[in-house]
Amino acid sequence: MSKGKRYTEEFKIEAIKQVTDRGYSVNEVAERLGIATKSLYNWRSQLSGKKAIRTSPDNSVRIAKLEAELKRVTEERDILKKAARYFASNPE
Repeated sequence: MSKGKRYTEEFKIEAIKQVTDRGYSVNEVAERLGIATKSLYNWRSQLSGKKAIRTSPDNSVRIAKLEAELKRVTEERDILKKAARYFASNPE
């Protein structure tokens, strides 16, 4: 006797990402994928404890670019602060 359909871990993660990352409702995702809403809620609670929903490679690249930009902007700000102090102390 079968207990029902078995879904892969990847399928579960992608289904949960549609709810958590893309902002779809659980009902929308469940209906689109043909699964029960209870299953999605269960998967979300199971996977949240495992840290299974990881940052995608695209997000990792984006984060690295943003960190580099933050560093550059911070350095520029510091240079401008030093210049402002210099010109404030040496009025000509």
